[in-house]
Amino acid sequence: MLNIDKLFQVAKEKGIQDIQVYLSTSTNLSVEIFEGEVDKYEIADNTSLTVKGVFNNKMGVYSTEVISDELIDEIVDTVIASAKVIDSDDDAIIYEGDDQYEEVEGLYNDDLTQLDVAKKIETLKKMDQKFHNFDKRVKNVETSYTETINSILLQNSKGLKLENKANASYIVGQVIVADENDQRTGFDVKITNDFNDYNIDELVEEITNDALNSLGAQPVPSKNYEILFSGLSLATLFSAFQNVFSAQAVQKGISLLKGKLGEVVGSELINVVDDPFMKKSASSRSFDDEGVATKHKYLIKNGVLNTYLHNLVTAKKDGVKSTGNGFGGGIRAVNMMIEPGLTPFDEMLASVKDGIYITNVQGAHAGANPVSGDFSLQAAGYYVVDGKIVSPVALITVAGNFLEMLKDVILVGNESKMTYYGITCPAVKVKSMIVSGK
Repeated sequence: MLNIDKLFQVAKEKGIQDIQVYLSTSTNLSVEIFEGEVDKYEIADNTSLTVKGVFNNKMGVYSTEVISDELIDEIVDTVIASAKVIDSDDDAIIYEGDDQYEEVEGLYNDDLTQLDVAKKIETLKKMDQKFHNFDKRVKNVETSYTETINSILLQNSKGLKLENKANASYIVGQVIVADENDQRTGFDVKITNDFNDYNIDELVEEITNDALNSLGAQPVPSKNYEILFSGLSLATLFSAFQNVFSAQAVQKGISLLKGKLGEVVGSELINVVDDPFMKKSASSRSFDDEGVATKHKYLIKNGVLNTYLHNLVTAKKDGVKSTGNGFGGGIRAVNMMIEPGLTPFDEMLASVKDGIYITNVQGAHAGANPVSGDFSLQAAGYYVVDGKIVSPVALITVAGNFLEMLKDVILVGNESKMTYYGITCPAVKVKSMIVSGK
């Protein structure tokens, strides 16, 4: 373990004004089952240390995965050398801390860690067998389990000392189904830090039925359709645009939200939240990497852009307080969530007269422009007429503009779930979008 007090003392002796240590340790368990056999079993421990120091009003940085008192002089000298070559005009800030930090409950569940790994592997194998027994058209099955424990220590020379420990896991199921004419894939993931939350029968049924129902999918004629996005497909789309909320992107002129603070950017049904206290999320935190207290905040409230996400530097430039979103030298949401609405999915589906229920989109990052908001994405799902699913759809492209799409949302589903993108979304219905097919 690094002697932090000694590091701070040496830094002061060598002329560093303020210094901060960010120590992160993680343990990752990864298991993969392919066709009933353990294909991968891996446990990995990772430790990283980032030291930031202010020297002559410039911020120097040192990063390493080796933690040793023998490196103290090297750490301090490198921070000083790094600060000397920095030509940025950004203020170098080591934060003194906030008066209060939220107590976040349920981030670490010891029962998950203590549960025998054999039980976790057995669950995956049972899931594999249930996939195979579900339907003779199931040809290949892959299941996996990942578990992570993250521990963080942030301490600086201004007297701030903060610690956080969280764990989470997720089970992934993927199947390939085929008949004499077609082959399709089904996929889904469940995220939690409570192993009791896993219902493998439900997962198997949802994943397999989605794949089987997609057999024979064909493109639809090109035209405007009503669009019903599933929560997963909406989260995939949002993942390509989540950086537009960053004040850093706004200040650099590379966000479509520049100059729109306080303006209507979506339907009044749209509420986008950053919730750093979300239960069962390993990302949840009471402080960011700069030591600023995190808080629950509306990025979009009833369709109106409420705030950008700030770190210390961008906040000072804009004359506001940091929102507690400084992570890894940049800015990001902790847990981004589109709040659920009031409409059950069955009612949403019944309202579609001539539309596409999109369950999957691909190429989100390649096909999306965060400056203009334009996107064009490959998609798959189902053709819906008069509230009834008529046929599976594939090989189509859905195109539009991110803000125009948000403004055209006319229904928001009453259920949502966290995705592996770290974004939680309900289903939404969009009035009309351009679909290119045959």
